[in-house]
Amino acid sequence: MAMENSILHLPKEPCKALTIAGSDSGGGAGIQADLKTFTSLETFGTSVITSLTAQNTLAVNDIYPVPAEFVTQQLEAVLSDIGTHAIKT
Repeated sequence: MAMENSILHLPKEPCKALTIAGSDSGGGAGIQADLKTFTSLETFGTSVITSLTAQNTLAVNDIYPVPAEFVTQQLEAVLSDIGTHAIKT
C-alpha cells in the first residue's frame, strides 16, 4: 500500500517560557503572576526564584534574597532538562 498520500501528524512541542523573578506571597506579582500569564497563553512556564517576599495587596513586609549560587543552580537545572524558548525577567 502506498504511503505517499498519508500525512504523519506529530504533537507540536509546547511553547516554553522561563521567568526569572521574585516570589510574591500575595500572588499578584513576580513569578506567580508570570506563570498565570504563561498558562493563559498556553505556554509551559518554568521559573527561577531570585527572592522571597512577605507581601499582600497592602504592603511588602519583608524580602529575603535567594543566594546567587542557588539562582544559578535553578537556572542550570531548568535549562539542562526542560529548556526554554523565551526568558522573561
